[in-house]
Amino acid sequence: MDLSRLLAKRPIIQAPMAGGATTPDLVVAVSGAGGLGSLPAGYLDAGTLAERIESVRASGTDVFGVNLFVPSGALEPSVDLDAYRSELIEDARRLGTEVGPARYDEDDWTTKVDLLLQARVGLVSFTFGCPSEEVLDRIRAVGSTTVVTVTTVEEARIAVARGADGVCVQGVEAGGHRATFDPARGDDRPLAELLPEVARAVDVPIIAAGGIMDGADIAAALASGAMAVQLGTAFLRCPESGARPPHKAALVDPSFTRTSLTYAFTGRPARGLTNRFMREHQDAPSAYPQVHHMTKPLRAAATRVADPEGMALWAGTGFRRCRELPAAELVAALRAEAIDAGARL
Repeated sequence: MDLSRLLAKRPIIQAPMAGGATTPDLVVAVSGAGGLGSLPAGYLDAGTLAERIESVRASGTDVFGVNLFVPSGALEPSVDLDAYRSELIEDARRLGTEVGPARYDEDDWTTKVDLLLQARVGLVSFTFGCPSEEVLDRIRAVGSTTVVTVTTVEEARIAVARGADGVCVQGVEAGGHRATFDPARGDDRPLAELLPEVARAVDVPIIAAGGIMDGADIAAALASGAMAVQLGTAFLRCPESGARPPHKAALVDPSFTRTSLTYAFTGRPARGLTNRFMREHQDAPSAYPQVHHMTKPLRAAATRVADPEGMALWAGTGFRRCRELPAAELVAALRAEAIDAGARL
């Protein structure tokens, strides 16, 4: 599949939000409305991912994407996970659970790559790093197009040099995880600054992400060098979204006034609504996926008791502009607004 043609036809992309926010129903609704729905593979085993791909295709939808987490590197020797475990014990007691094991895994990477070679979806995207040239070549050889999410000009150059068909440029405004290849050296600049620099540096189709919530944001990104835009937070309050009710409610709760970047929940920088857990663990270590596994029981317990102060309420800086609309209606509204703002869609 040619990426330029795909993005020209479907310039509004629903971000592949891992952890439950993206459902097959959301992907189907977005793609059915002329956008590009995206399934997240993060945190899923290959069997579950295969079921979700089949669920989307069973609806008659065949144009959609799948996103993979690139495995993290070795843990820095200086990282003290025992100290962080001690910090988390009180949270666990309060929630009636235990701190999880600080284990490393590759998120079923090899099996999921093999699955996508068989599934042959339209677009395969990557975050947390750039896969090898060999992996990108294999995926392209079966007819899928490839996109790597980047947060710096240098990351974009690496992705293109390895053969990625395109890049998704993520500004610091984006909700959820930063896509930076190295969590300690990310470029935390706004999309409006980063996007034109990447556009000048690489000659591949570019998708813009980070803080995009309405048609005016879309028009601005397209005018700065992007061929398409990716929105995640904008879809969180759609009925097809799998975001938990306390998460959806927090997006419009006046007691949540801002977002912050935190390592506290997963050990990778991620943006969410600032809550008690983030404030109490501001010095959490950079250790993914170990921290993710340590806090997983705590996050699950907080969700069970509907405690937003202990949940990972991922959201971008534009969260106050979330709209409670069916996904298809939101895609139509975004397109109309973008055209009104001068975009040629």
